[in-house]
Amino acid sequence: MNILFTSAGRRTYIIHYFQQALQGNGKVYASNSIYTYTLSQADGYTISPEIYNPDYIPFLIEYCKKQQITAIIPLFDIDLPVLAKNYDLFAQEGITLVVSDYPVTQICNDKWATYQFLLKAGLTPPPTFLTLPDTINALNTDSITFPLIVKPRWGMGSIGIYSVNNLEELNILYSKLKHDIWNTALRFESAADKEECIIIQQHIEGQEYGIEILNDLDCNYTATFSKKKIAMRSGETDIAETVDPTPFIPIAQTISSNLRHRAMLDVDCFISPSGQIIVLEMNCRFGGQYPFTHNAGVNVPRQLIQWLSGGETNQSLLTQQCGILSCKEINPVIF
Repeated sequence: MNILFTSAGRRTYIIHYFQQALQGNGKVYASNSIYTYTLSQADGYTISPEIYNPDYIPFLIEYCKKQQITAIIPLFDIDLPVLAKNYDLFAQEGITLVVSDYPVTQICNDKWATYQFLLKAGLTPPPTFLTLPDTINALNTDSITFPLIVKPRWGMGSIGIYSVNNLEELNILYSKLKHDIWNTALRFESAADKEECIIIQQHIEGQEYGIEILNDLDCNYTATFSKKKIAMRSGETDIAETVDPTPFIPIAQTISSNLRHRAMLDVDCFISPSGQIIVLEMNCRFGGQYPFTHNAGVNVPRQLIQWLSGGETNQSLLTQQCGILSCKEINPVIF
């Protein structure tokens, strides 16, 4: 089995995890629109057109045929809906896309859609608003209070996230963010609604946690993994400790059954001082918190390979040890 990771970026660890999981019975390939060190760690790589280039999908299909690649796993939010739209084209060539269906990618990539989904599922997201007038009205009625969080509706990592403490900051940073969005990759998805491309949320006090919800390739719930986030950097978890997932399982099962995502779903949440679990965001892909799960004895790459090969679920691959404290390390390399 040969596997291609698209938009591989800096996720070198995912390449290594899958190389180990294949145990020599296949190769791991990577693609990206610019060269990164991660590409050099794959068994083969290619520089692809940018995601929104009309040649992107034909290029990937031809590369997969040339390298006898039978599965693709995307690692970047913007990549997900583009690939999902073309699921059948890849299937016709015998290539399995490990990506959620297009409507699921739209819910996860659009934070306003995420908020509406969570409310409909009976879960608790932070109070969220799409316009300044609605936000100011909520402030005037004490429905929310400062500080607030202003961020892109279609956002990634920590790009353009501001904490605001008063009305003046709210107006200034809202305007600044609206300008900044069009100078980053966020402009592509934000073009879907230029006038409402920012959301405003109540700042949440409490301990932040990350949970991962694993569905099988038929979108059925399989497992929940959880960790307490101790340090963050650029929107990604830097230090975390795995914790008992039991308190999060009912929420995970609710999300799984309502969303019907495929494979990994990366979820950010808080536990408030009162003990309430507040769900913040969802990403339907391998996220930056997976290495902490892997260090705690879980092997999702091996399980995905078994599923792709027609095998069954192996719970021994999906049992997380609790109390495993890990940190990410940056090592400079010459390449």
